[in-house]
This record gives sequence, C-alpha cells and structure tokens, in this order.
Amino acid sequence: MNLTSQVQRVKFLYKTILKLHRGLPLEIQSLGNNYVRDEFRRHKNCNPAEAQVFMTEWADYATKLAEQLGLRGPQQAKKLGVDLNEDALEKLRDEQIHQLYELMVAATGKDDEKNTNKKV
Repeated sequence: MNLTSQVQRVKFLYKTILKLHRGLPLEIQSLGNNYVRDEFRRHKNCNPAEAQVFMTEWADYATKLAEQLGLRGPQQAKKLGVDLNEDALEKLRDEQIHQLYELMVAATGKDDEKNTNKKV
C-alpha cells in the first residue's frame, strides 16, 4: 500500500470517529474528541507495525460505537462502551493503564486515589 492511500485511510477513519462521536451524550463528546485527536497525533510518525495495530484497534472502536449508537442515536441504542476482561487488562502497558484511569476520572469526576486517602 502506498503512502497516499495510507494517509487517506487514516484521515477517513479519524473523520468517521469524530462523526460518530456526534451521537454520544454531550457530556462525553468533547472528552472523546480530545482523546481521539491526541491519540492520532501521537501515532502520526509510528512505525508500520504499530500503525497497523493502531488502525485495527480504532477501526474496531468505530465499528462497535456505530453498533452501539444504532440508527436512532444514544437514546434508543444499547449501552455505550465495552467492559474490559482480565486478559485485555493484563496486556496493557503501565502508560495505557494510566490513560484509562485518567479517562475514567475525566468521564466520571471520581478519583478513587484521592477519595481513599480522605478521612470522613
């Protein structure tokens, strides 16, 4: 595959994900969009093997999100998101676990570390 078609595939996937995010509840749209922008920027110059994994994972995300949103949007769709199984969690690097935690804090406003250190 030549570089031009790869760039086109990346742009198409990026735009598709941002369009899908329009169907998310307003509270998490900007969080999702910012995360996608950051991830695509960070992987802009990755090696071909990483690029393949990156594209596969984000294409799977787009497919699952489209299925979850359905044709009628989030009000009529299935539950958004997918639970991570223990095997998937074990494969994550420390940096990825930290990112996942930061996303959880941003999405829920709950910071378990800070809350467990507080005395009632």
